Amino acid sequence: MKSRKLIRVYAGLLTITVATMLMLWRLKNRPKTGMLPRDYPEIREEGVLRLVTEYNQSGYYVTGDTIAGFQYELSQAISQLSGLEVQMLLEMSLAESFDMLEEGKCDIIARNIPITSEIKEQYRFTEPIVLDKQVLIQRTEKANNGLKPIRNQLDLAGKTLYIPKDSPAQLRLQNLGHEIGDTIYVIEDELYSGEQLAILVAKGDIDYAVCDQQTAVLSQKQLPEIDIQTDISFTQLQSWAVRKDSPILLDSLNNWLNRIRKNGTFDKIYRKYYRQHH
Repeated sequence: MKSRKLIRVYAGLLTITVATMLMLWRLKNRPKTGMLPRDYPEIREEGVLRLVTEYNQSGYYVTGDTIAGFQYELSQAISQLSGLEVQMLLEMSLAESFDMLEEGKCDIIARNIPITSEIKEQYRFTEPIVLDKQVLIQRTEKANNGLKPIRNQLDLAGKTLYIPKDSPAQLRLQNLGHEIGDTIYVIEDELYSGEQLAILVAKGDIDYAVCDQQTAVLSQKQLPEIDIQTDISFTQLQSWAVRKDSPILLDSLNNWLNRIRKNGTFDKIYRKYYRQHH
């Protein structure tokens, strides 16, 4: 009798163990978020398209009682074409934006993302939306006691350059240091965006910052003290990102963007924000 009881206990324990192992295996192998796949059919059914962008003139910002921003206006044009309600989420960090995409909190990262081969393996990207590059933000000769702006990248040796956290400029500046055979000191600022760093340069709090040209162009409109004519990187194609499991959404996005280009809406929005470099 005792042995039968023991067998029953062991059988019960074995069942619990197997069930626990099976549950752990399922947890380990399900998607990170445990969410159901969300592609265009699911988005269409809900009627809501969620985008994450930055709070700045390139992304989304409020001026008086008006909402503006390049990415915001582009998303509104897509909303009109698609009939979907567009919800804008705001996040300054690119790394956090990718986390939100992975976790299903948004469907699209709507900001200018330089495409690298590494990042291309993890996400799908729309056809290029804009061409952009990294530029040096420094003070003009007039705003800098007659000191001429740096024009030769060799002259960056020994200089301290500020960049926003997660900026694609970091890798470029590391490579540039190797190219010129000297040290370029790079400080990744966790608090400030490219626009805010440009203000610090204009005020004289820091001497140099690096950000994408589009942000620099928008900043210069408000800050005549800054010079943005020195390139740090070559021109790069930049696109929006979606999850790997959203191929239908990607195809739809490319279709909408193509139609917006053809009907002149894209050009109108682009010129409004980046007329200087159109």
